[in-house]
Amino acid sequence: MAVLGTKLAPGPIPGEITVTQLVDGFLLSYNAARLREACQLFAREILKPEVVVGVTLSGALTPTGLGAAALVPLVEAGFVDWIISTGANLYHDLHRSLGFELHATSPDVDDRLLREAKIIRIYDIVFDQDVLYETDAFVRQVIQGPEFQQRMGTAQFHYELGKYLRERERLTGVPHRSLLGACYEAGVPVYTSSPGDSSIGMNVAALRLRGNQLSLDAEQDVNETAAIVYDAKRGGGRSAVVIFGGGSPKNFALQTEPHLQEIMGIEEAGHDFFIQFTDARPDTGGLSGATPSEAMTWGKIDPEQLPNTVVCYADSTITLPILTAYSLANAPHRPLRRLYDRRGELMQTLAEAYAAAPS
Repeated sequence: MAVLGTKLAPGPIPGEITVTQLVDGFLLSYNAARLREACQLFAREILKPEVVVGVTLSGALTPTGLGAAALVPLVEAGFVDWIISTGANLYHDLHRSLGFELHATSPDVDDRLLREAKIIRIYDIVFDQDVLYETDAFVRQVIQGPEFQQRMGTAQFHYELGKYLRERERLTGVPHRSLLGACYEAGVPVYTSSPGDSSIGMNVAALRLRGNQLSLDAEQDVNETAAIVYDAKRGGGRSAVVIFGGGSPKNFALQTEPHLQEIMGIEEAGHDFFIQFTDARPDTGGLSGATPSEAMTWGKIDPEQLPNTVVCYADSTITLPILTAYSLANAPHRPLRRLYDRRGELMQTLAEAYAAAPS
């Protein structure tokens, strides 16, 4: 009977197995099945040529090394078209590009001893306190350059910072490939929904007290991200959001649709694809656990596309490398969209649609 679904009768897992074989053949139930569904949806549907893919990153994934190991390959394969990230992910991804090392430890280490030794801990990752000071010094030196002496959106800010970072990597020969450097080269715009909530933001703020003219324009970011989504769909294309964690980056990506519909009065239906990897429950009052169905009531998700949504309750440090390996093995590389280069054009199109919308 079709109502019974697929028969669950896997054979023994062999000693040698590919990621594709593992995901398709052995991730069968509970959140393993949701991870399989997410991998298959991403590789088979979301990565079709007409779909514009936005990725959100919360917390601090990059200290684990997953920036270079997983996110950079996705960007370079054309699988990520725009990003919203916490500042922490971008800040901590700078360290290795500047020649510093991060190390694994036990999460049960004595933090008093670490404090005495001037060692910083992020759960089971540790590094010398000087890594922060030297990274801060690099950021401050860069943002005093003439191109930064203006008000700008965070995409422009990260593009300019990524340019310096990529050149630093090239000159020093450091093997690390930073996320910002890769996005600079690929023309992938990177936004931060809370630009003051990171060490990068703190350095920007401190230099303002010394007369630096750099300021970050949140309104520009709201409009640019909405312009990306509007352009993705107005010509018959589709929009996808892939969410690692939740928090402010999740809402910033999803609010593009209410901004178009509710605020600007532009007729729209919502994002077409929604994948989230989270450990948050929907019943505790936190946005990170909000379901695609709930998001649909806000206009964030197209109600006709709810089958194209997957929520997997699992750690992003598990799901990101598996999704990356699976998609690279099962989908062809896509041409880079270079949405960063088109920001002016996209904003003009959005402004014209807003002007034509009912007031």
